Parts: sequence; structure tokens; C-alpha cells
Amino acid sequence: MPSYSGGLGVLAGDTIRAAADLRLPMVAVSLLYRKGYFTQRLAEDGSQTEEPVSWRVEDFLTEEPARASVPIENRRLELRCWRYSVMGVHGFEVPVYFLDADLPSNTEFDRNLTGSLYGGDSYYRLCQEVVLGVGGVRMLRALGYNDLTRFHMNEGHAALLSLELLGEEAQKAGRTSIRSEDIQRVRGKCVFTTHTPVPAGHDRFPMEYLTRVFPEQMNFFDLSDASAADLVKRILQAVQNVSGLQEAARQGASVNMTQLALSLSTYVNGVAKQHGETSRQMFPEVVIEAITNGVHAGTWTCPAFQQLFDRYIPSWREDNFSLRSALGLPTEDVWAAHLIAKHELLEVVRTKTGLHLDSEVFTIGFARRATGYKRADLILSDLDRLRQIARDAGPFQIIYAGKAHPNDAGGKDIIRRIYKAKKALRKNVPTVFLDDYNLELGGKMTSGVDLWLNTPQFPLEASGTSGMKAALNGVPSLSILDGWWVEGHIEGVTGWSIGDSRRGAGNGTPTDNQAEAESLYSKLESVILPLYYGERHKFLEVMQHAIAINGSFFNTQRMVQQYITDAYLR
Repeated sequence: MPSYSGGLGVLAGDTIRAAADLRLPMVAVSLLYRKGYFTQRLAEDGSQTEEPVSWRVEDFLTEEPARASVPIENRRLELRCWRYSVMGVHGFEVPVYFLDADLPSNTEFDRNLTGSLYGGDSYYRLCQEVVLGVGGVRMLRALGYNDLTRFHMNEGHAALLSLELLGEEAQKAGRTSIRSEDIQRVRGKCVFTTHTPVPAGHDRFPMEYLTRVFPEQMNFFDLSDASAADLVKRILQAVQNVSGLQEAARQGASVNMTQLALSLSTYVNGVAKQHGETSRQMFPEVVIEAITNGVHAGTWTCPAFQQLFDRYIPSWREDNFSLRSALGLPTEDVWAAHLIAKHELLEVVRTKTGLHLDSEVFTIGFARRATGYKRADLILSDLDRLRQIARDAGPFQIIYAGKAHPNDAGGKDIIRRIYKAKKALRKNVPTVFLDDYNLELGGKMTSGVDLWLNTPQFPLEASGTSGMKAALNGVPSLSILDGWWVEGHIEGVTGWSIGDSRRGAGNGTPTDNQAEAESLYSKLESVILPLYYGERHKFLEVMQHAIAINGSFFNTQRMVQQYITDAYLR
């Protein structure tokens, strides 16, 4: 199945795998996108073009007989769903249902709602969120899931499910409009995770769009009820009470999907401790906890390390925490497993680019979605300094990968800048950019490099998970102290920091790119390269600590267990 370059879907997949491993009775719902995925093509200068990827849904998914419908404008949109089963280590299954509107009974506009990832304008996007939120609940009911105790919303995209649950509660009570007791019951069922540390990342839609989508729901909230009136005020971000939804639309009000989810959830969390703090600054009126993300250990550990763990830590798949005993692994076996992964990556480089990189040379990896705040080119700020470090401290090479969103001109520009630097560094610091970044390439890179580099602009990295994948394979990080690395970093033990901690430094504090680039160069020159070339046994100790401390904790098994105790059973 094709995947997009962003990490939220990868995280969702890892969460479901961990739930299956833990035999957690869970079901997942998403939209089915036939289009919007692309093969990345890079020209000689690094200019990105996209070739659409098509795929046959029935080759991967099984169609279910169940049907559900949702109202859009004055039409009934019919939905079907397709099932994908995720199997856990003990054979327990968690189903993923993909909602599909591409049915002959629907209008062309409606059929295309599940047609394209990130397609269309904001009205199209709102209709997609109606399909996901309202249609998702209705499809679950059609499939026989009538006893669900928690609905977990990832981001505000699914927030409209709360309105469907409110409607269910009112209907049970024989009413058509929502009152405080409905709100209370629904709040007890919903859990919300925010992944976005910037206000622009939270969906807002003009109220006029909602009155257009749901023309018959203008009296959905009983505004004579104080709780219902307060809820409407919060989701519309209104200063004063509105007399009705139609009036709010006329006044140009907009609906904030994040506020809807926040207002109707019993538990809200950010995805790292630092991100929890950032989220509390954005939404000071809400109690926001933090559950730090993880990665699925069985998926992201490369075959060579899987075999090593199977031999010495046989319980590691069922109990990821047992990876803490990686400190007792024979160092020669750790190094041998690492070299196998490194050779595999360098073979990918040779196949994709024709370049023969030297496996003896220290290799730095950077693979993220190409976008401004991730600052993929920070290490390339001073090319003369890089040449000097390679000459004086020891040779090194850099492997890049990452797609830019088709509409992200800034992200595409970053790739071109990397290509320009690559040309200039050709004789001194071999640099490659591997095209068409995907899950398989991501796995090869996070296991095959000697150092994982991460340079986000603080505080814009909500969590980040690529460094966690690297840690499972004994690859330490050199990273800005943001996202998960604030918790995973022990200087010189699990890896190294770029710059100092900025916790409590307020979001408005400007970033000093030059100072952070200098910190990066200094660590590379005076600490990391001398360790790798001069004291390999000490570098191996850092590798083993990365597995034992970070690999054993920053995994979705621990994360899902935390959701169970903190959110689902609350």
C-alpha cells in the first residue's frame, strides 16, 4: 500500500501494531484514498516533480458488506468500508476499516471525497471530515460495534464524531436537540490527542460551511441549556453567546475543530512532555497531559538486530522493556549487526545513485519530510567548516532522504539547496540524497547510518519518531532538544544535543540558526568523530545505551500501555 511522507499515519500504524501485540480490543477507522500518493523524481539540480501512484485497493483490503450513510447538504452519501487486519505477535487481530464513498449511488463530488489525500479546498476537506467523523461512527455501528467505551481522536480531523455521539445520546432520550446530560456522557467517552504545536495546524471552517453541509441541524444544540450554549461559544470562539447557528454563520463565525475535540473529551494529551507544555500555552483553559510517542519495536528493528535480540533477549518482542539488558550484549556482535545494516544501506545508495560510499567512513543520516521548520540544511550552513572538520577530525559522509509536499515550495527549495551543497562538497564530504522516501527506505536509513541527525526549530517538533527508530538499531542521535529528545537525551550516553535546553524559554524566543549550526559542528569535530575513530569501544557503549535506555522506553508498547491506564480506563 502506498504511503505519504508525513509521520502521523506511520505513528497510527505503529500504535495499532502495539495494540495487537498487547491483545487490546481496539478498532481503527480511516479514510480510503485512491489518489494523492506520488513517486518523487529529482532532477540534476534537486528540483522535485511528482508522478502519481495508483494502487488496486482489492489487492490489499477486503470489502465489508456493511453500509452506512451520512447527510451532506440535502443528500444521503452512501459509504462502504474495506478491512485490513493487523496481526499481533500472539496472533491477536486489530481491524482497520477504510471508509470509501466511491459508490455509483453517490454524486461525482461525493464519490471523490475519499478520492484524494490532501485534495480540494477547505469545503471539500470539511466534507471529508464529515465522512470520517460522522460516517466513521455510523459505519462502526453498521459493523456491529455497539459497545465501544472510548473514542480516540487523533488531531481535530475526526472531531465531528463527537457530534454524532451527541446525536445518539439525544435520540436515546427521545430528543432532537443537545442538552448538558448528553454533553456529559459523550465527554466521558472521548479521548483527544493533539500532535500540532502551531495554531495554523488546527482545522477551522467557516460556520457557513457547516450550515451548508447540515442544513437541517440548525437547532441541534438547545441554546437555552447553559452547557450547550457554553459548548457552542467555545467551538465558535465567540466572545458572547450567539442566538443561533444560522446567526453565527451570518456573523462570519468559524468552527474550531480542535476546540470541539478539546471540549468533548475526558482526557487530552500532547505527544511529548515538551509538547504538553507547548499545548498548555496554546490552550490554557484545558487540562492537557502528555504521553510521549513511540515506535513499534518489531517493525523498526532491522533484521540483523532482530536476530541479535532473538539470540540474547528472546522476550524483547512481547516485552520491549527487556531491551534494557542490551547493555549486556557482546560488543563485537552489536558492531557486526550494525555493519550488516550499514552495508545494506550503502547498497541501496549504490543502486539508487551509482555512488560507492565507503563502509569504513562515519555516516550521518537525515530523513524527514522536507519542510522549513525541520531545517534539513542546517548542517550545510558553512561548507568550509565541514571540509575542515572532515580534514582534521576524520572523514564523514551524509545521506539524505525526504519528500516535500507537492504544494510546499519552501520544502522543495530546501532539497535544491542540499543538491547545490552536495555538488560543492563532492570531493571532501560525500553527500547523497535518496529519492522517493518511503517506509522501507526509512527503515534502511534509521538502521544503517552511524549517527541520526535531527535539527527542528524549537518548539515546532511535537515529538518526532525517526530518532527512536534509529535508537532501536543502536544508532545514537545528535539532535536539537525538542520533542522526544528532551526526554531521551543523556549527553554522551544516549547521544548528543545541539545547543542547550530551551525548556521554559517561551515560544516567542527567536532561534539562533548560526549558534545552533556552530554547536552541531563543535560536537561533530571535538566529540563524536574522535570517539568513533579513536575510541570505538566508547562509541559502542553509546550505541548500547541508545538501545537499552531509548529503545526500551520510546516504543508504542509502552505508549499504548500508558494510554490504557491514563486515558482508556480512566
